[in-house]
Amino acid sequence: MQVFLRDLSRNRSIYLMVAPVVLFYLIFKYIPMYGSIIAFKQYSVSSGIWASKWVGFAHFQEFFDSYYFWRLLRNTLIISFYQLLFGFPAPILLAILLNEVRSKTYKKLVQTASYLPHFVSLVVICGMIIDFTSRDGIINTIIQFFGGQSSSLLGDASNFRTIYTSTQVWQEIGWGSIIYLAALSGINPELYEAAKVDGAGRFRQIWSITLPGLIPIIMILLILRIGHIMDVGFEKIILLYNPNTYETADVISTFVYRKGLGEANPSAYSFTTAVGLFQSVINFILLVSANGLSRRYSGNNLW
Repeated sequence: MQVFLRDLSRNRSIYLMVAPVVLFYLIFKYIPMYGSIIAFKQYSVSSGIWASKWVGFAHFQEFFDSYYFWRLLRNTLIISFYQLLFGFPAPILLAILLNEVRSKTYKKLVQTASYLPHFVSLVVICGMIIDFTSRDGIINTIIQFFGGQSSSLLGDASNFRTIYTSTQVWQEIGWGSIIYLAALSGINPELYEAAKVDGAGRFRQIWSITLPGLIPIIMILLILRIGHIMDVGFEKIILLYNPNTYETADVISTFVYRKGLGEANPSAYSFTTAVGLFQSVINFILLVSANGLSRRYSGNNLW
């Protein structure tokens, strides 16, 4: 304790800087974990958490026995896999390409243009997507120009995942590239000079210097991304999907929204908490597994 107090006195400014972050996670992440107990109760606001009736795993059973459970699980995993397959490498590729640009003006222009979609309201983004994919939208105009037929793209269940994933990549590619650009700035320029002297071209330098320099941060972010496989945000899907596309668009979070909140279910709090706890447990298992595999095969890990 005395050692901590001495360190606190010596590095007071550093502790003050980190205090808001610690308080944020303590108040909004760790303390609310206490509320997870209502997943095992028939929670009533008037009765409170402890006075509510215990029901054990009834809410979990209700979710697992749902007619739509396997469809929800399949859609959640497929959409997450698509985001991992296409969305995760996209910022890395953009960062590498921007790192090779020599014109600072053009580089800043591309960075600004790629960052903007991240800051635009999701409602506006979804409105744009709906307009672009409508029968008289720009995408159908291009399709007709090349001899295709106009159709309501978002009304076809087979198109939803493609539209969702591609627009998600467009929204986040610029913002996601920031951390990789920061990592690239830490690579010793002398390595590139030495490679040039040895006759290495631009692609060889990228392969032998740039990518190895990014591997540690790539692995850390990949582990974190795998730890969120079960988390597919419901906001964008709810704004884009419709009953015609439920077969490929309905995920766990959207089902919980309709079941727990949309239908005004009296057990909404307990049911949604049970589903959230289920997702968190699966994510935790995936996170620990990914971290262990990364530590074993690449030497990069979170702990």
